[in-house]
Amino acid sequence: MAQNFAHGNYSHTQKKARNSGGGRTPRDRARRTLSQNFLVDRHAVDLVVKAAAPEGLVLEPGPGEGALTFALAEAGARVLGYELDPLLAGRLAARTRSDPRIDVVRGDFTAARAPREPFAVAGNIPYAATSRIVDWCLRAPGLTGATLLTQREYARKRTGDYGRWSLVTVESWPWFDWRLGDTVGRESFRPVPSVDSAILLIRRRPEPLVQNRRSWQELVELGFGGAGGSVRASLRARYEGVDAALRAAGVDRDAVVGHVHPGQWVTLWERLCH
Repeated sequence: MAQNFAHGNYSHTQKKARNSGGGRTPRDRARRTLSQNFLVDRHAVDLVVKAAAPEGLVLEPGPGEGALTFALAEAGARVLGYELDPLLAGRLAARTRSDPRIDVVRGDFTAARAPREPFAVAGNIPYAATSRIVDWCLRAPGLTGATLLTQREYARKRTGDYGRWSLVTVESWPWFDWRLGDTVGRESFRPVPSVDSAILLIRRRPEPLVQNRRSWQELVELGFGGAGGSVRASLRARYEGVDAALRAAGVDRDAVVGHVHPGQWVTLWERLCH
């Protein structure tokens, strides 16, 4: 309820509001802590399902009230949902108890053990847990792909949509393709967040683009280390033939690391690490 501070003791009212959690209920505070914004737009749900093209086993981080859970199951997936909120987990488990396509686990998705069989991940994930969920996906050997509804800014950064590339994307590029999907407006959620979302697609490649993970990581991490202010200056500290490799990859001599496309990094690796 809105407070009117035009009359009365303002500081006393403020103190009371602070002591009572600002007028928020325990459920309100739980939603804030768990970064809960539920997907309520059926069209947006359909966009995620279409992008995911689910089949076989699909793990869903934070199914919440189950809007995407049921849609994934209806599209042919066996859904295993991990819900950290005990109240929501209990409600969804009760609703799906007789549905063999859906299982609900009360717990943290990022603490779960990855299945041994091939599986995909799909979900409207909490903004606050995005990096941890993505890291979990990239480490899971059996992951075939992830379709994640994330903060739009995050999805754009990870897919080079700002014209710059991040270390997370470049380092995983030989094994995973990153793409930016449809935008989902903030009005598709309840409570309404302050920013729009977008579908982030991460797909495991049929065959890796490089054959030696360790040499790849050493190359990329040195380049992103920032020594000298350019990729050329960073790489010349350890590798020979850097200028020729840059020419072969089409990278300018003074290029900063964020402007080097992941595909150009593959060429640099082929020239410098073989």
